[in-house]
Amino acid sequence: MRRRDFISLLGGAAAPSLFWPLAARAQQGERVRRIGVLLGTTQTGPEPVPAFVQELRRLGWTEGRDVRIEYRAIAGDIQRFRTYATELVGLVPDVILVQSNPGLAALQQETRTIPIVFVQVADPVGSGFIESLARPGGNTTGFTNFESSMGSKWLELLKEVSPRTTRVLALLHP
Repeated sequence: MRRRDFISLLGGAAAPSLFWPLAARAQQGERVRRIGVLLGTTQTGPEPVPAFVQELRRLGWTEGRDVRIEYRAIAGDIQRFRTYATELVGLVPDVILVQSNPGLAALQQETRTIPIVFVQVADPVGSGFIESLARPGGNTTGFTNFESSMGSKWLELLKEVSPRTTRVLALLHP
């Protein structure tokens, strides 16, 4: 056997073992993303946030195929926020969706690295969750359902709906 033939034989035998892992990796699909959802409600069914799941589907994400959603709902026991926040952070999701001020507070105590998106959080700036609505900073961002300047608009709307209303009581969580 000539030297050139021997080197070709070794190179030919080694090449598949060198390139096989690359080919195998190229054929695998994208990894399944994990989303944690912490709810301040009693909804614990398979899809407690249908609008959220519907929008994910519209954007091309299908649960079980390319996204897995881990739900936790406190079911009326506010002490569960802490427990469920710890559980969700322990799962190391790609992002956590939270609904409520106490849930957001529990999550922020558990992680400063996993992105947190909040909804239905009253006064996130005043509560110290974010720096500002325009530039939240940190790992937390989201949507607020209350802005103090909207209070007068609520009264205007109430007066339009019920013009004979003369007294209004407003209860606010500090």
